[in-house]
Amino acid sequence: MSQQTAELKFTQSHEWVRDNGDGSCTVGITDHAQELLGDLVFVEPPEAGRQVSAGDACAVVESVKAASDVYAPLDGEVIEGNEALADSPELINQDPYGDGWLFRLRLQAADGLAGLMDADAYAAFVEAEG
Repeated sequence: MSQQTAELKFTQSHEWVRDNGDGSCTVGITDHAQELLGDLVFVEPPEAGRQVSAGDACAVVESVKAASDVYAPLDGEVIEGNEALADSPELINQDPYGDGWLFRLRLQAADGLAGLMDADAYAAFVEAEG
């Protein structure tokens, strides 16, 4: 995995999570997921104020190949959706771990991140999956 992903946590449904250090996290889809989807043409991030539980479908990404749900990695409240994706869904293809983030989540429990995979475990998961 790249240097860029060393501090991230990952889910089996191919979301990444960055701890913002203030009780919130930033969530997006992994480089692997965006490669499988291909060129993204539409993104619908969740609205601020929405309460989500881990595993809830809370966003949608559509590519020329398919539409896919994005799942909440942890319990919490959506505090921001990435508005830039409305006009530029390709940001996810171009920079999935940077400008292509999907939403920010205020965590219900700070220790939730401990249950997610680190970069090495995710790389092994993707390899085994594929």
